Amino acid sequence: MFKLGLVVNPLAGIGGPLALKGSDDIVAAAAIAAKDLRSSLRATAALAGIATPDKVQIYCFAGAMGESAAAAAGFSPIIIGEALQQHSNAEDTVLAAMALRDSGVDLILFAGGDGTARDVFRGVGSQFPVLGVPAGVKMHSGVYAVSPQAAGDLLNRLIDGLLVHVGLAEVRDIDEQAFRQGRVTSKFYGELLVPTEGHFLQQTKNSGREVEVLVIQDIAADIVESMDDDTLYIIGPGTTTRAIMEQLGLDNTLLGVDVIQSGQLIGNDLNEQQLLACITEHSGPVKIIITAIGGQGHILGRGNQQLSPSVIRAAGLESIVVVATKTKITELEGRPLLVDSNDPQLDQQLSGYRQVITGYHDAIIYPVGLNANGDAKTF
Repeated sequence: MFKLGLVVNPLAGIGGPLALKGSDDIVAAAAIAAKDLRSSLRATAALAGIATPDKVQIYCFAGAMGESAAAAAGFSPIIIGEALQQHSNAEDTVLAAMALRDSGVDLILFAGGDGTARDVFRGVGSQFPVLGVPAGVKMHSGVYAVSPQAAGDLLNRLIDGLLVHVGLAEVRDIDEQAFRQGRVTSKFYGELLVPTEGHFLQQTKNSGREVEVLVIQDIAADIVESMDDDTLYIIGPGTTTRAIMEQLGLDNTLLGVDVIQSGQLIGNDLNEQQLLACITEHSGPVKIIITAIGGQGHILGRGNQQLSPSVIRAAGLESIVVVATKTKITELEGRPLLVDSNDPQLDQQLSGYRQVITGYHDAIIYPVGLNANGDAKTF
């Protein structure tokens, strides 16, 4: 199942009919007075656009923060919490976003305005995929679909395993008090990771195919730019990952697993026990960077058995970073990326929708460990 998190800001959009230029300062009584909550209706419209609801499980907070909109669209959501007060506020949105991220959803759909986007950013930061349903008065942020129906269309592409770009988009908001006095003051608050429509092979050559050597260099540049000195990086085998080592000027084992930190080589061609020792001795975060085998789509269990279940669990399931060219992904013809770690429980835990880095500041969301129809795969 595609696990969809849902957050609805019940107050979003109420300020428009009241000519208040926003909803940040509206008291909870306004929510009581509103007969039809705009944000809930628009969230329901987005969910109603899902063509295969039997492939989706919705997770949300109780009542107006998500449950009502999901039920109105015909879903039976899993309730993971509730607002701390009778009428939710910004902190409830932050807590809901954090709870949904921690519950393992594949993407968070949220309905609101710029204030809601700020709160979601506070909850999940820039590394977790989200999508906004426009429902607020102020809509300066670039994290929203153009309409609830467009949000539904994007969800369908994700659920069907089609290539959907994900990229960072700005979260911006204005000062409502200044706006009411005729002054527009916009402020940048951060960036959210959102799915975006577009031609996923924009930089093409030779009858629309990628120039693979250049794309691999772009992928490596993206990874190297994001590296930090506190993280231990485990580099899996393959030509795509080799480019990362080449950009760092380090020796690489094409068919083995290498470890680096702070731009320095820790070890070449390490085995399972050596990898476990590196992880145990390291006090900071760990990233495992792997790529897919062309044609097969395996990211674990083919040529990188050193990355055993013990190694993956020691590093953390969230440590895995997948890199692949879009040509390699499109050649799968909708089939998922596969994990075959020889541990069925771990394989199931790794199944779902995952970000795949496909270029410089370019990524898609693609299914892992699922069959082409999006059903859970038994290993």
